[in-house]
Amino acid sequence: MPPTKRQLAASLLVCAHIADREVIAGFLADEATQVGTNPFRQTSVGAQLQIWVGHNFEFRSSRTEALGLLCLLRTLGELPRDEPLVQEILQAGPYRAYVYHRGDGCQIVGSVLHARPGVALPVIPKRARRRRAKSTSLAQLDLFMIPMPSGGPSSGCDHRALS
Repeated sequence: MPPTKRQLAASLLVCAHIADREVIAGFLADEATQVGTNPFRQTSVGAQLQIWVGHNFEFRSSRTEALGLLCLLRTLGELPRDEPLVQEILQAGPYRAYVYHRGDGCQIVGSVLHARPGVALPVIPKRARRRRAKSTSLAQLDLFMIPMPSGGPSSGCDHRALS
């Protein structure tokens, strides 16, 4: 069973190797985004590398905006050409996203979001990052506060003691 849009978006958010992962994940999670027709869901690294090298050239010449393409090309270039991949296609209006994973929807290899030629990419706000509560108490940090005697070096390091 194919992964859901929500699963793909969550898996994409943890992929540090995809620079635009937050925007692409936002597109995947959007209500307007639907799963697209996908006649070639089972594919390989070599096939996708060849396709996206061609798309890269085509997108530059037609001034088609795309996110994630260079990250995908770099990742595909580092993998064995015969490695199997699963391709998920999602679309909304003039926009289309391709997500590549190793079959479980969790191990994302790469993703591309692009618009039709002459259409700007959608503006998708980045998710607000959750702030983690600091586990270190202020009292513990005070242990490292060393008062400097008056007239001492401003850097906090006595260079004479090091020589």
